[in-house]
Amino acid sequence: MSTTPRRITPLLAPSLLAADFANLQAETERLAGSAADWLHCDIMDGRFVPNISFGIPVLQAIHRHAQQPLDVHLMIEDPQNYLEAVRDAGAANITVHYEACPHLHRVIQQIKKLGCRAGVALNPHTPVWVLQDIAQDIDLVCVMSVNPGFGGQSFIPHTLQKVAELKELLTDAGSEALIEIDGGVNEQNALPLVEAGADVLVAGSFVFNAPDPVATLAELRAQLLSIIPAAH
Repeated sequence: MSTTPRRITPLLAPSLLAADFANLQAETERLAGSAADWLHCDIMDGRFVPNISFGIPVLQAIHRHAQQPLDVHLMIEDPQNYLEAVRDAGAANITVHYEACPHLHRVIQQIKKLGCRAGVALNPHTPVWVLQDIAQDIDLVCVMSVNPGFGGQSFIPHTLQKVAELKELLTDAGSEALIEIDGGVNEQNALPLVEAGADVLVAGSFVFNAPDPVATLAELRAQLLSIIPAAH
């Protein structure tokens, strides 16, 4: 799959990790027609991260009711063993962790051969320069702005500097990979993140803990539109 062109308006990807797991069909369906561009799905194994979320059968169920592409984030060890199953379950994007892949280039090529957008996630302690030699091969970089494993954590302020550094690295490498931010995104940091270079904002608790998640997404979209075309 070729890399995705940058959009002027940042993409919004509400994270279903913060949704009501007892009503995932309803939670998924009410986002149809909303300002959500993707639905972000975190799969955790209790090994790479200290939590377990949901697996392939639940992802399949979400896909049956979703109107938006599924942005699947594998917070798991040995992700290469599950790529085809994740694609078959409905993933449009598959993101693996740099820290979980000793043979990252091979895994990225596997994802691309499956016809999915290939992403790499970086934990807060991982510097962006580790992507120097693979920048032209990836379609997405997911910058973790919290330590992965649990929703509802506070945004790490250093992420803003990291995003700016990553944007410079990708530009210098001639890469059109999208920069995605995952963790603690809200109405206070969304604009600074986009101004620093973010293309995709993942928001979980901020959206699903709101009285009206659809209205919250619409308000966030309107806020981001206020800086267009200055963002990119």
